[in-house]
Amino acid sequence: MGLQKKTVKDIDVSGKKVLVRCDFNVPLDQGRITDDRRITEALPTIKYLIQNGATVILASHLGRPKGVTPEFSLAPVAVRLAELLGQPVPLLPDCVGEAVKAAVDASKPGDVLLLENVRFHPEEEKNVPEFAAQLATLAEIYVNDAFGTAHRAHASTEGVAHTLPGVSGFLIEKEINYLGQAVENPKRPFVAIMGGSKVKDKIALIDNMLPKVDRLLIGGGMVFTFFKALGYEIGKSLLDETSLEYAAKLLAEHPDKIVLPTDIVVASELTDTAETQTVGVDAIPANLIGADIGPASQALFREVILGAGTALWNGPMGVFEKKPFEAGTKAVAIALAESHALTIVGGGDSAAAVEKFGVADKMSHVSTGGGASLEFLEGKELPGIAALQDKP
Repeated sequence: MGLQKKTVKDIDVSGKKVLVRCDFNVPLDQGRITDDRRITEALPTIKYLIQNGATVILASHLGRPKGVTPEFSLAPVAVRLAELLGQPVPLLPDCVGEAVKAAVDASKPGDVLLLENVRFHPEEEKNVPEFAAQLATLAEIYVNDAFGTAHRAHASTEGVAHTLPGVSGFLIEKEINYLGQAVENPKRPFVAIMGGSKVKDKIALIDNMLPKVDRLLIGGGMVFTFFKALGYEIGKSLLDETSLEYAAKLLAEHPDKIVLPTDIVVASELTDTAETQTVGVDAIPANLIGADIGPASQALFREVILGAGTALWNGPMGVFEKKPFEAGTKAVAIALAESHALTIVGGGDSAAAVEKFGVADKMSHVSTGGGASLEFLEGKELPGIAALQDKP
């Protein structure tokens, strides 16, 4: 099931002022962009609008500012966009108000303007109708291309679409087509790899995906709740007490689908210099912490992934930010890169991992939205997409 919403190709944008909500929430280090993927992913929509004679007004948030905070200015994004597009991209002093309206009115087709961080206004996250209406006065058409915030009903992601005709950009279309294909019509065997820390954060995802997948590989901190449910000693490993019953029930009902690790890397501390050892899952010492899947599990997971037709990955296999515990996550990333499956990486930590291990470009699709891709895969409706016009 692809995107059932109109896209920029379904409307005439020539000579029109178009407000485009992008997700330029890029990581910054002292004002320097450390990863510009969210900017480059927005380029197809922006370039299409320029080529088709629209005036492009870009809106985005950056971080979680409390009021106007200079370190959350979109200035570095304006500079990078100008480089990538090969044309000036002025950053306006605000996202609403007289000066902004005057700059937009003075612009002409083919121009690209960037509004300052919409979250400098608390009305943005509260989705205040008057604020959304103010944003809407800047344009005649609204395009949402911010998949990373599509699960939030904010003024610039949902509210504006109540005033302006709203359509999807190419990035949202691509995200929904890839994620939708995985959920609705996967090439089999369909393998999901899930990690992360707490089982309870993934219950909705597991419940929605389990009936659809052929195998579910579980790693990361959440796996120890499953081991505890099996009666194993888990030492000082992460335990999600509230989900023990749930884990036991899953194992009892789906023994054929769920694949757990067979060995675990343990240590007394989660540091870059920790001494580690590998133990069987039924032999975790009471005084140690489980922090990654071991070599036998890596080989097992690799074999399942290489046999997949579709593979969906959400959540790391261990504390991969620390060198002694990165091997499990790296092994999954590399197996996905070497498989012939349609490979989909569900944003967040998994997206960071494929970047870190240099295989992002070997994936069929790396989602730009952590929370948004998670909610979509849980089967929830995303308000920022629901608000757009339906295809006839």
